[in-house]
Order: sequence, then structure tokens, then C-alpha cells
Amino acid sequence: MAEYVISCCSTADLTAEHFRERNLSYICFHYELDGKEYPDDCGKSMDFEEFYRRMDNGAQTKTSQVNAEEFTSYFEPFLKEGRDILHVCLSSGISGVVNSAMVAKADLEEKYPERRIYIVDSLGASSGYGLFMDKLADLRDEGMELDALYAWAQEHKLELHHWFFSTDLKFYIKGGRISKTAGFVGGMLGICPLLNMDDEGRLIPRMKIRTKRKVIAAIVDKMEENARDGLEYSGKCYISQSACMEDAKEVARLVEERFPRLSGKVEINYVGTTIGSHTGPGTVALFFWGKKREA
Repeated sequence: MAEYVISCCSTADLTAEHFRERNLSYICFHYELDGKEYPDDCGKSMDFEEFYRRMDNGAQTKTSQVNAEEFTSYFEPFLKEGRDILHVCLSSGISGVVNSAMVAKADLEEKYPERRIYIVDSLGASSGYGLFMDKLADLRDEGMELDALYAWAQEHKLELHHWFFSTDLKFYIKGGRISKTAGFVGGMLGICPLLNMDDEGRLIPRMKIRTKRKVIAAIVDKMEENARDGLEYSGKCYISQSACMEDAKEVARLVEERFPRLSGKVEINYVGTTIGSHTGPGTVALFFWGKKREA
């Protein structure tokens, strides 16, 4: 058994099998669908396609982060086993969950002074956050000690790029991120916003692109512009999507065509139910390693 645990929140949007195969522990966020609460548990409680179908048909969603008491209950069994913890949280730019984790850390360090608990703000989300976790698992498996792994995570987390586009503005309007007028005009013109995460882990609109075909090309261009070694990029690439698999597959095809040294095939996951509650269906996100993110 490893002497320490690598852990994250379910909002890293990997499959349950992926978490298990990489020996990554996770704690679940929560969401409500038409007033009924569910755990954000990798699609176990509700199939992702069903979730997005119900959203598209008007179901009301609400999300809640993991609280300090839940973190305490989740962390403590590891500490009782004599294992230290590195827990990586969803970006503080879109959630306050890191504060809950820090409260639990402070309480448990008093109770278990001989154990180490490290909390990292990923400044990432969805399968980009998941790609970061996958790299931490690689480094652990290569023998990196906990203190060094924590330092590596803090130093390199802004090198993970997150680019998103949406082909459905309905939930941007519903969430107040764009006005009804702008959304109506954008919908009529086929506008697809292209966004990314900045150096504070906030989702920032960067471009308004007309037509889905053009935004698919543009997101791959952004990878060429920002990826480590450009077209010679040899790292992994993940995509997450919310009920628009064909669009995600087309992005993956273009990435694999343009980056021949890619490490394996592009991995496509679902945008999970927590983040998907805000994006709705029609979102594709592309994740890769590159130069350090800036504002």
C-alpha cells in the first residue's frame, strides 16, 4: 500500500474506471435535478445522456460543493491507516470547495499531528483537472515522494490548458453569463463562444466565432498556439463533452491529425453533472499541457 493517498473531487470528470485504475481517490460533489439531490458520482446515479436530456427539456439544476464535515469524514480513514494525503480541489476561480478542504485539514492536523495533509487548488476543472491528476499518478508511480509531489503540483498546475466552446447558448442565458438579447442574436447568427481558464482558474470568454465548423477549427488552433513544443507536442490530450459526442470526436480527429507525436489517442469523457449543471448540453472542452497560463 502506498504511504500516501492522491485524492481529488469528482469534478475532475474522469470515469470511475479511470480513477480506480490510476489509484486515485475522489469525493463527490452534489447536485439537484428538479429538487431531488444526487451525488456527482461519475454517472453511477444517473446516466449522463439522461441528465442532459432532462436539462434540455427544462429540468432545474442546482449544485453544492463538498463541505468541511464531509471532507473530515472522507480524509480521516486514510489518516487512521497511517497514510498521508495530497488532495487536489476544483478551481477556486469557480468554487469555494478548497476552503472546506482547508478547514477539514486544520481540524484533522490537530487530531493527527504526525500525519501530513496537503491541499492543492488545481485552478482547473473537468477533465483538464483530471489530466492533472493523471500526471500526479504517473509521478507517484515513478517513486516521487509526497513533499516533492506537492511542490511539483504547485509549480506546474498552470501549465495545464483548458479551452471550451459551446454550441448552445441557452444555459449561458439561463445562468446570466450573457443577456437574453445577446443570446438571441448569437443564436440567430450561429455564434459559438470560445473560452479558456485564466491564471486564477476563472472561465474567461475569448472569442465569438460564427458556426460550429469554425469554432472546432479554432479550438485546435489554440492547442497549436499554446501546447508544449507546438506541433511536436508529445503529451496526453483529453476532451470532455456534454451530450455532443460527434463534435468532440471531430475535435479529437483534428488533434490526432495535427499532432502526430501525441501520447496515445485523445481520451474523451463526459462533462460531469456538477459542471454540466452550469454549461448544459453542447459544450466541448479540450485539455493539454503547454506554456504557463496567463490572465
